[in-house]
Amino acid sequence: MKESNTNFLDRNEFNYAPSQKVVDALKNFDVNTLCFYTRIYDEGKKSIFSEFLSELYNIDETQILLGYGGEDILKQAVHFFLTEEDGNKTILIPSLSWWYYKSIADEVNGDTIQYPLFEENDTFKYNVQVLAEMVKKEKPKVVLIASPNNPTGNSLTPVELETILLQIPHTTQVLIDEAYASFISNDSSYIKILVNKFPNIIIIRTLSKFYGLPGLRMGFGFMSKELSRFSSYSNKYLGYNRISEAIAIAALESDEHYRDIAAKMNEDRQAYEEELGALPGFKVYKSAANFILIKYPIELKPALKEAFSKENFKIKFMDEPGINTHLRITLGRQEQNRKVIDIIKSVATS
Repeated sequence: MKESNTNFLDRNEFNYAPSQKVVDALKNFDVNTLCFYTRIYDEGKKSIFSEFLSELYNIDETQILLGYGGEDILKQAVHFFLTEEDGNKTILIPSLSWWYYKSIADEVNGDTIQYPLFEENDTFKYNVQVLAEMVKKEKPKVVLIASPNNPTGNSLTPVELETILLQIPHTTQVLIDEAYASFISNDSSYIKILVNKFPNIIIIRTLSKFYGLPGLRMGFGFMSKELSRFSSYSNKYLGYNRISEAIAIAALESDEHYRDIAAKMNEDRQAYEEELGALPGFKVYKSAANFILIKYPIELKPALKEAFSKENFKIKFMDEPGINTHLRITLGRQEQNRKVIDIIKSVATS
C-alpha cells in the first residue's frame, strides 16, 4: 500500500487545503528578508510573529511564547519546571490523555501521576474536587490540563477552567494544552483574563490543528508575567523563522476559511453520532476537536482492520487501558468521513 494513496485519519492531521492567503504568503515571500533576523531589536520584541500575536490577542508581547510547534513549548516547560532547584519532580496529568505528556516528564526523571477523567453519558469530564484533593495531597510542581483533551475530545469552558485554577496553589505551575481549542470558539478573550489573574499559568496553542499546518511546526503560547524566568529560558535570542512566521500570520488572518472547514467537520461529526451511535454496541462521544472517539464491539476489531486496510484508510485503534475498545478517527474531508462511516456500518451489519 503506497502512502500517497493512503487516507491517514489516525494522526489528527489536516485533509483539506490551506487558505489562499497561506498559499500567497509562501508564493510571494520576499527571500531578501532572510538576510535579516526576525527579532525586532529596537523595540525589544521577540519577533514579528510575537508582535502580531500580541495585537491579535491584546496581550503584552512579553507574555507571548513561540516554539517549534506547541509540543516544543510544552516540552520546554515540563523540563524547566521539573528540574528547578527545589527538587520537586511531580507532575499531574489527565488519565486517558496524550502519551507524550508522560514521555517528556520521563526525560527528566519526572514523577508522573494521573488524575482521573470521568465518563458521563456520551462525554468525559474533569472533576474539580478530585483534582483539587490530589493537588493538596501530592503537592505537584506541575499540573497539566488538556482542553480539548486527546483522545477523549472533552473540553473545559473558561468558567470551568478558572474554577480549577482557583483550587491550585500559586507555587504549582499549570500548563494548559489548547492545541484543539480553536475548534470550540473564536472567542479567546478569556486568555488575557487568566494569564493576568493567575501568576502560574502557561496556555499553549498551535497552528497544527485548526489551521491545518502541522508541517509548518509553529506553536505559540501565553504566560503569566510572573513566569518571566521561563520566558528567558525559552526565548530564542535572535528570533525565529521568517518564512514560518509569514505563513503563520497568513493562517491566523484566514479565520473564515478555517471556520468554514470546521463547520463541515461539525456536519460529519453529527453523521457519526447519528449513524454509528445507532449501531448495537457502538457509542460515539461528543468531541470539541478534529477527531471523534467511538466505542465499538471489540470482536469486530479484526474485520474492521481488514476492511479499512482494503480501502487504504488508517484510523487509530486505541490500546490504552480504559479505552482499549475504542477508535479515534480524525475528521477528514467529507467524502473520507462518508467512506469511514460506510465501512464501519458494513462490518457491523454483516
